[in-house]
Amino acid sequence: EVQLAESGGGLVQPGGSLRLSCAASGLTVDDHAIGWFRQAPGKEREGKGVSCISHSDGSTYYADSVKGRFTISSDIAKNTVYLQMNSLKPEDTAVYYCATVIVLTTNGVTGCYGRDAWGKGTLVTVSS
Repeated sequence: EVQLAESGGGLVQPGGSLRLSCAASGLTVDDHAIGWFRQAPGKEREGKGVSCISHSDGSTYYADSVKGRFTISSDIAKNTVYLQMNSLKPEDTAVYYCATVIVLTTNGVTGCYGRDAWGKGTLVTVSS
């Protein structure tokens, strides 16, 4: 059974940092592209990932809203993907999910889209 388990969420002040973890079982992250998605309070989950990593070529993708502040990485030995979030803003408040993804480029715009395996999410609250 494929399982993705997020952890690392919490309450942080604006400008602070958090590192989220996505631990995988039942699949090897090295064989997949993995991404992070978020769902803000009262809103639907965003269809495009905020960040993803393609292990086939090591490429990474970031949404404009997080570029320069978030960094995605992976530890193959631990079968875990991380999302380092710095300079957090109140608008980053959301439940963050990891998922297997497909990376698509359409009309020169690249995005990552969720596939079939999703975690249950971890809540990140950015507030003073």
